[in-house]
Amino acid sequence: MLAMVLRARSAPLLMEERPDPKPRPGQIRVRVEACAVCRTDLHLIDGELPDIRYPIVPGHEIVGIVDSLGASVSAMAIGQRVGISWLGNTCGQCEYCRSARENLCDAPTFTGYNRDGGFATHAIAEAAFAIPLQMFAEPAAAAPLLCAGLIGWRSLLATGEAQNIGLFGFGAAAHIIAQVCRWQGRRFFAFTRAGDLAGQDFARSLGAVWAGSSLDAPPEELDAAIIFAAAGELVPAALKAVKKGATVVCGGIHMSDIPSFPYRLLWGERRLVSVANLTRSDAAGFLPVAQQARIHTSIKRYPLTAANEAVRDLRERRILGAAVLVPE
Repeated sequence: MLAMVLRARSAPLLMEERPDPKPRPGQIRVRVEACAVCRTDLHLIDGELPDIRYPIVPGHEIVGIVDSLGASVSAMAIGQRVGISWLGNTCGQCEYCRSARENLCDAPTFTGYNRDGGFATHAIAEAAFAIPLQMFAEPAAAAPLLCAGLIGWRSLLATGEAQNIGLFGFGAAAHIIAQVCRWQGRRFFAFTRAGDLAGQDFARSLGAVWAGSSLDAPPEELDAAIIFAAAGELVPAALKAVKKGATVVCGGIHMSDIPSFPYRLLWGERRLVSVANLTRSDAAGFLPVAQQARIHTSIKRYPLTAANEAVRDLRERRILGAAVLVPE
């Protein structure tokens, strides 16, 4: 197999040839068809996540075909298309796992972070955490649904019944969840970096009621806001944009420090919450919605060998939607 490997903080990914991995009991091996590049991969490469163990193969939005089964695997079949997402495994024993909150597990493993991920031609996954994807015919288009889509969905659920929703940072997650909002009859307002006219036009093309800079006030008070950008300074901006009783959701795994802000921005029973990781139930809830809503992911394909180029383009905000690696 071939893999793009991160060996040190902020280092370029290196192509390596490795023996084909063999699944252990309870595991499957997939031949990777596509793997989207997530902003979390940038946080990993930049060393912004704790306890990174090098070398590591990034990538946690994997679509692939099962080509080998470990012992005791009966729920999967050779030739089946599956998705492998961020949550790679859980302990199953802690208070969170026992109370349907496996996303908060005390001893989890995460794909492409502390177990090798999908920037490769093959990947190993726990069969119990693989997501059946037979209903999706285009692997590259489905890949961003497995993190950008799932985290967006979990964030949207945290807004409750909000009708007017601000989306701060209009990238892979926002462009997916914006389509869900439109399908559900909600209105969304897009906030981008100052001067990002292409991003604002992209948001309008997907049905944004309004699109502007994160520094601008929306034309009306919002019922909720979701912050997908990893910029802590957007928290006060989002609180300022929402009405009393509204919820502001922080949807990323990493965010720069939140600056101090006057209590009056939080007062009025506004709520500031985060979402952490995801659960298998999120996938069971979201993927049928993605089909019913006919979500179209805007993607730019790259060969696996161009992973560094894809990472650079994502970092420099040259992509509208998601970057996806496709092994040759």
